[in-house]
Amino acid sequence: MSDKLHFSLVAPERELFSGEVDQVDAPGSEGDFGVLVGHAPFMTTLKEGWVKVHEGEKVRTFDVKGGFADVTPAGLTILAEQASEIV
Repeated sequence: MSDKLHFSLVAPERELFSGEVDQVDAPGSEGDFGVLVGHAPFMTTLKEGWVKVHEGEKVRTFDVKGGFADVTPAGLTILAEQASEIV
């Protein structure tokens, strides 16, 4: 098993991110949550907020406007209604 989490962030226009990361924090509709490699599978809706992608010392932040998050043994996929990277 890899020590990295495979993460994909997809908006209607395009895929904004795909890669191996250390952790992802997201704004779940029932509370914010974090996902690491090996997390138990679940699916939830997202509220408006920030998705933070941790890659070692680097943190990339994306603004999402709703959507769905799906955690599987293969990793985390977020299908956002709208999303953009905050730079």
